[in-house]
Amino acid sequence: MQAIVTLNQQLVLAEQPKPQVGPGQLLVKVAAAGVNRADLVQAQGKYPPPPGESAILGLEIAGEIVAVGAAVEQFQIGDRVFGLVAGGAYAEYCLLDQHLCWLQPDTLSSEAAASLPEAWLTAWLNLIELGQLKAGQRVLIHAGASGVGAAAIQLAKSRGAWVAVTTSSSEKQEFCRALGADLVIDYRQQDFATEVKAAGGADLILDTIGASYLAGNQRCLNLDGTMIVIGLLGGLEATLNLGVLLMKRQRVLGSTLRSLPLARKAELARAVAQYVLPSLVNGEFKVTLDRSFPLAQAQEAHEYLAQNRNLGKVVLFCQ
Repeated sequence: MQAIVTLNQQLVLAEQPKPQVGPGQLLVKVAAAGVNRADLVQAQGKYPPPPGESAILGLEIAGEIVAVGAAVEQFQIGDRVFGLVAGGAYAEYCLLDQHLCWLQPDTLSSEAAASLPEAWLTAWLNLIELGQLKAGQRVLIHAGASGVGAAAIQLAKSRGAWVAVTTSSSEKQEFCRALGADLVIDYRQQDFATEVKAAGGADLILDTIGASYLAGNQRCLNLDGTMIVIGLLGGLEATLNLGVLLMKRQRVLGSTLRSLPLARKAELARAVAQYVLPSLVNGEFKVTLDRSFPLAQAQEAHEYLAQNRNLGKVVLFCQ
């Protein structure tokens, strides 16, 4: 099969072995695959896949089942599906666990469906399960115009939260407002901590930036507030003010979706299927698909995402 590999620091199509289906797995002919910042980091050699997972890039797919494992119960050959994988999406064929898979609604294109799993599972895990978000709380979401940011804004607003976001261009600011953000901060021109604190502070922060935002996060995080770090765009190391941590009873968590055990991911998939997918199908939640690239143009897709040009998700499609 054809798949994306790294050659001379460039992403190119090359022939790779076709994966063999296991007992609880589906072999999917890939129609589309989501592009995530984790893919960019893995392509740089800094984020290896979990042991036993495909070394091919890509964490989410949509496509048609062409083979099923002996233990598969709910799906059959010919079903159009989408779901979360721990690797292998940038390819003609990809293995998908039956517990991390959903039937693709007729109202969603394959490209739209492939844009959903990583962003919405991440938003649900961190806002609802780890963050214990409640109605009336105040949430700060960094990188509000990203795929995860767009999902998190909508999910937080649906739970009755007040939402602040950081972003850059005027186009991205309008994008976040249209999704329901109450306060939109241009991080290039404004100090986000000052703006959020003046508006009443944050009870929960979803941080994709990391080190460079730690001090600001602590400054605007309220008493008994929680900061959840899910990305490291701003660096790996920073100084945590333990005095502020103690006096404000702050909680700092680190979170990644990819390395969670399969059973834990399956729980998240069931929750998203029950509480999120119906709202995506009926239009209550918006599918924020920004741009699609052919699989052979994976390098261009990575560059587009690295340049922060996207409003929502970027997807690859197989021709």
